[in-house]
Amino acid sequence: MTIPSSTYRLQVQRDFTLADAAGLIGYLGDLGVGAVYLSPLLQSTIGSDHGYDTTDVTRVDRDRGGEEGLRNLLTAARAVGLGVVIDIVPNHLGISVPAQNPAWWDVLRLGQASPYAKWFDIDWSRGRIVVPILGDDQNLHIEDGELRYFEHRFPLAPDSWRAGDDPRAVHDRQHYELVHHSRGNAELNYRRFFAVTTLAGVRQEDAEIFDATHTLVRHWIEAGVDGLRIDHPDGLVDPQQYLDRLRALAPEAWITVEKILETGEALPSAWPVAGTTGYDAMREVNGAFVDPDRAAMFTDLYRRLTGDQRTASEHIEAGKRMVVTELLPAEIRRMAALVPEIPDAGAALAEVAVAFDVYRSYLPQGAEHLDRALAMAANRQPRLKPVLNQLRPRLHDHRDELARRMQQLSGATMAKGVEDTAYYRYARFIALNEVGGDPDQFGTRLSEFHKLQRARQEHQPNSMTSLSTHDTKRGEDVRARLAVLSETPDQWASFAKEFLRSTKIRNPAFGYFLAQSLAGTGPIKRDRMHHYAEKAMREAYDGTSWTEPAVAFERSVHDAVDAAYEEPALRASWDELDALITAPGWSNSLGQKLVQLTMPGVPDVYQGTELWENSLVDPDNRRPIDFSTRRDLLRDVRNPPPVDRTGAAKLWITRHALPVRRDHAEWFSSYRPVEAQGPAADHLIGFDRGGAVTLATRLPIGLAKSGGWRDTSIVLSGSYVDALTNHRFAGSVAVAHVLAHFPVALLTTA
Repeated sequence: MTIPSSTYRLQVQRDFTLADAAGLIGYLGDLGVGAVYLSPLLQSTIGSDHGYDTTDVTRVDRDRGGEEGLRNLLTAARAVGLGVVIDIVPNHLGISVPAQNPAWWDVLRLGQASPYAKWFDIDWSRGRIVVPILGDDQNLHIEDGELRYFEHRFPLAPDSWRAGDDPRAVHDRQHYELVHHSRGNAELNYRRFFAVTTLAGVRQEDAEIFDATHTLVRHWIEAGVDGLRIDHPDGLVDPQQYLDRLRALAPEAWITVEKILETGEALPSAWPVAGTTGYDAMREVNGAFVDPDRAAMFTDLYRRLTGDQRTASEHIEAGKRMVVTELLPAEIRRMAALVPEIPDAGAALAEVAVAFDVYRSYLPQGAEHLDRALAMAANRQPRLKPVLNQLRPRLHDHRDELARRMQQLSGATMAKGVEDTAYYRYARFIALNEVGGDPDQFGTRLSEFHKLQRARQEHQPNSMTSLSTHDTKRGEDVRARLAVLSETPDQWASFAKEFLRSTKIRNPAFGYFLAQSLAGTGPIKRDRMHHYAEKAMREAYDGTSWTEPAVAFERSVHDAVDAAYEEPALRASWDELDALITAPGWSNSLGQKLVQLTMPGVPDVYQGTELWENSLVDPDNRRPIDFSTRRDLLRDVRNPPPVDRTGAAKLWITRHALPVRRDHAEWFSSYRPVEAQGPAADHLIGFDRGGAVTLATRLPIGLAKSGGWRDTSIVLSGSYVDALTNHRFAGSVAVAHVLAHFPVALLTTA
């Protein structure tokens, strides 16, 4: 297996094609990257800016550059020694435009007689496929042998119509039923991705379907693609079976899975993969730069200013309960139909999904997670205990369809209820409200951080590590700035009070959430903040929603954003806070970057994050990247730059850390904490990877207030040179001397 030294993630789309990516190969090689890591490339819905809505598994997306573009990129990468990793999406296919998906179009046309009918997880007991597309005006018409609804096109079954037929009557003869969009969550009869009706689940448990949907993937591996990133394996019936088949298809590939691990959860040991895509590592790194001693203070402040007395766990339960009640009743109805002899089965199954503390079990592995969920469900709803006892044997049988669907339901409930709902409602400290994050874990002490890295080195040395992805709720440097707030509670409280006083958001908790977002980004372009605020408040489903926007509530939020930019006193308060946290935010950013680039695992650099990165949730984090500026800085900056607004310092650290990992793998084969001695010892994260020593500053404001490093020192076991400054050190060394230029150092064996 070829393990890349690092990866660089590129979002390939019609405005940044494979040809553009190929044009960056020289830059990435100079940066020290080990492999270019590409977002999904299979044909997706025309105009899709992400590619996770594959429509045709037989070809590379033409707007992204097509097969020729991929061949050229592979050639360019090989020429400079870079590997190539591609993101694949096995769980679902995009069906928002049926005519663009040949398999789905054929199923709509022929129903169960279609050779593609078994591709999709459809409940045919209803008789027709439910398509929730109609608005209040159900104006159907027939044109060019198709059923049309405004711009939406649908096929007609053979011999199902004649010229002059009433369109409604023709519709009633089809293998699908067009219904009002509001009926989808309750009546849908095909499995989908989470609650997205335009993404239809694929039955990868069928070996023929696996082969048919992975023909091009097999070709890529044969053509020299080095690695695969697997999107959302939790949506599959049997991830173990799927990954075993994938490993047989790609025996030497570096395979990682987008598996969200909760705190303390381990990746299933039997999975034939290198590890996860790094959200667990992100949680570990982020926590090391948050002051754990301020947890109680922040809890009290949040409760006083917002009136929200609920815990994170209570918000999570409420969010998941909303999901099973409002978004996923169709899935629960389908499961309840498998046990018609058990009254209240639907309510009990929903309760179990809400009670899961991880995404899912992988029966027969992970039965303890199911047992905890059953016990919690019975504790919360004692009246359902007899029903739960009846369901228990079937839910434990990994061959039972009910058990299989519960594992898929619990994952969807967790994803939508926690990350996409509760994390937008509970706002004690939103730097923790991240994919794979833990809002209850306010900071990580050094001893715990080192314990986690030793375990990572032992169990997942080839797993990916990340700081930013296309799915993160806020970019790495936004979180780095927010971490500074944990050191400045009084100044933060002053701004939060001013923001809540000056604005009239009807939900104080969301106002507090928005105030932190402003602090985290600083004064970015106003329209970006407006777009983010709209998405955040609708995801929260607490005052407004995507399906039923509350005009007055949303106006109050947008007015609050405008006030932050325009109202003099509030803007002055925001600017004062921004000035306070910017420099220590840079220190945190450089620290977490170097730690992530050198800790156990394979570091991924998300596009553009080699400079300061203030993105928010997608689509904000898919904005075009100014690579020309990055190329110029990489070429022109020849001496260690200052830590300033240009971000050149971050690029400098990235371009020196990555080549060290690429050229000296032997220096990264173990893990040993490097503990400082002296009054500021707790402000230094240090570890020795077996020849490369990382040193990074943490809690920089507290460090400055206490008088700086003073006589804090470390003891080096030999002679070292700092890859960032070329300064040499040996023996007992003052930390202040090592970190005189940057708040970080990467010492390598001289």
